[in-house]
Amino acid sequence: MAYPIGTIAGCALLATLTGCGGDLVAPEGPVSNAFLDQVDTACGGLSIGTRPIDYLLDVSSDDVSFLDETAKLGTDEIDAETYRDAINSFYPAGNNGPAIDCVIGQLD
Repeated sequence: MAYPIGTIAGCALLATLTGCGGDLVAPEGPVSNAFLDQVDTACGGLSIGTRPIDYLLDVSSDDVSFLDETAKLGTDEIDAETYRDAINSFYPAGNNGPAIDCVIGQLD
């Protein structure tokens, strides 16, 4: 499958899949795990792209972009605006707004 390297989403996806371009691996530990659990409980039924959040957080899912970006948000490695931009770039289909708002709301 060829990715459109000229697009932000394509570059971000390619960087995530190849592991190049900086710190692209989700932080692991009690803080990120607690935040991901909180997001799953509060927002799991909402959808990002065409998938519900609880599916995207499932370790058996082969899609790690949402998990990575959400863990980074929960550990303050990225801010809410960067998170929103990244999620909308990775998952352009559908109305992500309510789900992203819910995830960001878990920071309070």
